[in-house]
Amino acid sequence: MGLFDLFNSKKDSLGKEDNRLKWSHIHSIEQLNTLTDDSTGKPQVIFKHSTSCGISSMVLRSFEKQQVHIEGSVDFHFLNIQQNRALSNEIANRFGIRHESPQLLVIRNKTAVFNTSHSSISYASLEQYV
Repeated sequence: MGLFDLFNSKKDSLGKEDNRLKWSHIHSIEQLNTLTDDSTGKPQVIFKHSTSCGISSMVLRSFEKQQVHIEGSVDFHFLNIQQNRALSNEIANRFGIRHESPQLLVIRNKTAVFNTSHSSISYASLEQYV
């Protein structure tokens, strides 16, 4: 590790790599409309998370570690299903997918071009949508 690597490293206060993505939290239909419109210029990734599901938490941590390298090439959006169930249902209806949690969607040109759920999220490669 060189001197300049120290300045470019994303480390937390304990010196561990900070592999968390910068999420935009979705709380409204207006935000969903905006991200849908934004998908014509840049792919939009939606992670639907269930706070009451241990699998969802494990998958989220794994996904963040695997996808941090494409941050900036896509926009990452986070939806807490317990707090926004109606919005989760709207996403399912709008993009013609079945609701699941955890669930990952890639929106491009106002269409869900990819969606997966549960442990398959951990292995989802998003490079092809960048």
